[in-house]
Amino acid sequence: MSKLVTVYIDNQPYQVEEGQNLLQIALANQIDIPHLCYHPDLHADHNCRLCLVKHDGEVETSCEIQAREGLRIETKDAEIQALRTENLKLILASHRTNCPKCRAQLPCKVAGLMKKYGVTSEEYRRKMLDLAVHKMANAAEFDPNLCVRCGLCISACAEIGINFLRLEGKSSDTHLAHSQNPKVDCIYCGQCTVSCPVGAIREQSHLEAVEEVLADSDKIVIVQMAPSVRASIGEEFGLEPGLNLEKKMFTALRILGFAKIFDVNMGADITTMVEAEELVERLRQKFTGKKPSLPMFTSCCPGWVKFLEFYYPELIPHLTTARSPHIHSGGAYKTWWAKKAGVDPSKIVVVSLMPCTSKKYEASMDKLTFEFAGHKLKPVDLVLTTREIAALLKKHQLDLPNLPDSEADLEGEYSGAAAIYGASGGVMESALRTSAYLLTGQDLPKIDLQEVRGMKGIKKATIKMGEQEIKVAVVATPRNARNILEKIKRGVEEYDYIEFMACPGGCIGGGGQPLQGTVETIKKRIAGLYTIDAQKKVRRAHENSIVQEFLAFVKSEPALSKKILHTSYSAKNKGA
Repeated sequence: MSKLVTVYIDNQPYQVEEGQNLLQIALANQIDIPHLCYHPDLHADHNCRLCLVKHDGEVETSCEIQAREGLRIETKDAEIQALRTENLKLILASHRTNCPKCRAQLPCKVAGLMKKYGVTSEEYRRKMLDLAVHKMANAAEFDPNLCVRCGLCISACAEIGINFLRLEGKSSDTHLAHSQNPKVDCIYCGQCTVSCPVGAIREQSHLEAVEEVLADSDKIVIVQMAPSVRASIGEEFGLEPGLNLEKKMFTALRILGFAKIFDVNMGADITTMVEAEELVERLRQKFTGKKPSLPMFTSCCPGWVKFLEFYYPELIPHLTTARSPHIHSGGAYKTWWAKKAGVDPSKIVVVSLMPCTSKKYEASMDKLTFEFAGHKLKPVDLVLTTREIAALLKKHQLDLPNLPDSEADLEGEYSGAAAIYGASGGVMESALRTSAYLLTGQDLPKIDLQEVRGMKGIKKATIKMGEQEIKVAVVATPRNARNILEKIKRGVEEYDYIEFMACPGGCIGGGGQPLQGTVETIKKRIAGLYTIDAQKKVRRAHENSIVQEFLAFVKSEPALSKKILHTSYSAKNKGA
């Protein structure tokens, strides 16, 4: 048990754990100390120097001070306030006035600090580096000219095991750059964007494009929300993580002018059906002595798929051919629903609300296009992150927490299994619920598979289906993926089915989520998703009647079925 000590902040005593970070103590006790480069889950380089305090008459950064018995700190001293203001001016010297996040009302800590300290961006100016904005495929981008060199994006990228980002240059010319090593590439997960406090590294915005299609009376604009968004968007409005705001979101989306409110969760149920069918087929081959590509890997995380295609292309045959949830439902709405509703599919625009930046990259892939009713169609046209949709709601002055509840349109109906897709282990659990039924004709004895839940980076379990035992694993982040993949390649460990996700905790900790979420935040969001599952009357994908109706339609046309239910993969070069 940690030793408790008493520290004094502005002469007020606080009982805390010995060695605890002082800035963390201050924040936990609602003591206002400004900061940019601190994150409780990431390594900090103490670069911003905004969290200055006085300690024994000396000025220090509070994020470097550790609690000890009798420690005394001053946070409101006039000298401290003046130094913080000067440091903010220095930071603004490398943060352009035309910051796109500030223009789009996306979260940016610098804007809030400017207001707090009465500093304008013209008060202090140094020669700008004027470096080019670097695009990370169609997912994210970074502007070295906005970088304040806090190092959080670099720490986030290193933490998950990619190490694509780094700082280059010396002194005032230090700037954000990326690895030139041909064996190191970005996987577009966006963990860098969710850690950046100033918008130097961010999602590639689709906000303007979404507003344009909403204003086009010739378009039928469908919106679909990922499971994670409903459990995290409340944070953008000051609410606790994990609150399910889907019904208030449905109301807000109608006010914004979306013609149809559907749901990515419906697509998750499609994915479960397609993936479970493929898993059962591979398992049956194994049981009859054949040698299918096992373990089968999930494929609904495009960041993970990019990782495998670039770093382990020899293992591509292990990926399920099932498309991801929002791609499945987008394809369903432009075929099955369009025919059912009697509308021209070429006039449909599908907008996905996702907790992820790599979904923008995925939606842009040419390989996912298909032909239907004489038109070449993309399943999903535009993707907004959780941060972007929150900014859109705020721009239109929609007070989300106080909006009335409403329901999605019928075609957005989903099972409880779909809701847990956002949590690490959720795809696995959803697929196993249905795979057991398809394999044995009976449901699993228990519907809640605790063995595959939680924040642990690698989870292993043996699930009994009838007379067969299925070995499974759930893996989050590339660092943990390497661990498992290397063991599989060496024949050290064997599995039948593995779920992989690029982000900590799964999609719920994705790169498009509210800024600088912590492990504790992610745990609360995950709990929210499992609550949704537990409260649903239908908790298995194969019991979703809307999905069964769609699958009956698409499977009656085998050529169309292959085009909109399945995909393929290929080895990737750097930057692809």
